[in-house]
Amino acid sequence: MNYESAKEFPLQRQENKEVKLDWRVEAMKLTKDKSAIIFNDFLTLSGIPPEVFAYKLGNRSALEWVIDQYRVTRDEQGNIASDPNRMDDEEYIVRLIGQVISVSLETQKLVNSLPPVMFE
Repeated sequence: MNYESAKEFPLQRQENKEVKLDWRVEAMKLTKDKSAIIFNDFLTLSGIPPEVFAYKLGNRSALEWVIDQYRVTRDEQGNIASDPNRMDDEEYIVRLIGQVISVSLETQKLVNSLPPVMFE
């Protein structure tokens, strides 16, 4: 809850200087080792801690959920059906990724600090 106000996790931003600056997402993807997100042709976000993936929402991590859901989708005619990009806040999705990572890490810390449950 309140992930929108969470402090952003400090990811490293690797910008491709050969591509024009662009904050727009079509479809993000994780690298094979899950240490970075290829945001688009311009930007890669790296330095993702592996423990982020332990915080699950159903059968996948919160970060994997964001990566899967925050993409442009099109209907059968090729028209845009859903676009998560914000014209009024171009860096919103980059910031959201950092916030989801922070919340995931903090949640894991809290869960791991709880005493074990004893069943009788």
